[in-house]
Amino acid sequence: MAGGAATLAAPERTGPEGRLRIDLPRLPAPGALYRRALLGALPGMGGRRRPDVPAVELGVTGVPVDPAHLADYDRVCGFRLADRLPATYLHVLGFPLSLRLMTAPEFPIPLTGVVHVANRITVHRPVEVGETVDFHTYAENLRPHERGRQLDVVLVGSVAGEEVWRGVSTYLGKERRAGGGPRADRGDRPTPPAASARWRVTPRVGTDYARVSGDHNPIHTSKLGARLFGFPRPIAHGMWSKARCLAALESRLPEAYTVEVAFKLPVPLPSTVAFSASGTGGSWDFALHDARQGRPHLVGTVR
Repeated sequence: MAGGAATLAAPERTGPEGRLRIDLPRLPAPGALYRRALLGALPGMGGRRRPDVPAVELGVTGVPVDPAHLADYDRVCGFRLADRLPATYLHVLGFPLSLRLMTAPEFPIPLTGVVHVANRITVHRPVEVGETVDFHTYAENLRPHERGRQLDVVLVGSVAGEEVWRGVSTYLGKERRAGGGPRADRGDRPTPPAASARWRVTPRVGTDYARVSGDHNPIHTSKLGARLFGFPRPIAHGMWSKARCLAALESRLPEAYTVEVAFKLPVPLPSTVAFSASGTGGSWDFALHDARQGRPHLVGTVR
């Protein structure tokens, strides 16, 4: 593992929940992992995928926060410049570890073409820029979906042995023959709520977020890459959309909370989106819609 082997074998120890724990000496490089995923998509290059999620978790300790990188992330996503980490920043900080898990050849869903359909983040307490974070990640709950299979990738951040942050990303792997999961509601689309803000989302959002997040999926940065995966033009990262919504609520968020979103339709680049939010106390319901046609891009809650 430490040398970049393309397998999740050779566990070092057993974790508290029975998963085999592999500790890495440092966070992996996302660029090499994306190249591996693209090579694995070529005929005859992919490994034998498991029918279930591997009982493995990956860990890395002592991950520092680079203040310059944090400031860059804050600017791209609309947060105020501060020493306190936005909830979505820890997703970016630990994402290479989850990416390493998802690009292993035995992972049940190939990374190429995977769709991020939902994300839930729980902040147990604020994390400051001077703290170092230990991460571990694992996959669970592989289940059928009407368009294929989906699973959850869990990323946990701890400081000095205390869990301070937990993210759960739900990914859909599209397949021609689905496993018979529940069908989505095909009812009429509800009228979107009144917008409290409108944002112009330019193509630079795709490239800037790729730079600060390390997520260089070409569907966000390249017209050709987007077309290869069925999109007429690049689309915004879903986690940028979530971060931008949280930035709009930043001054009204409690110290500890859970923010959950479902990603609906992609945000094409460029486009204009309408943000809406309503709340009482520390609880919020918010959404992002197409400003002209009212198509939903994201719906979320803070509790």
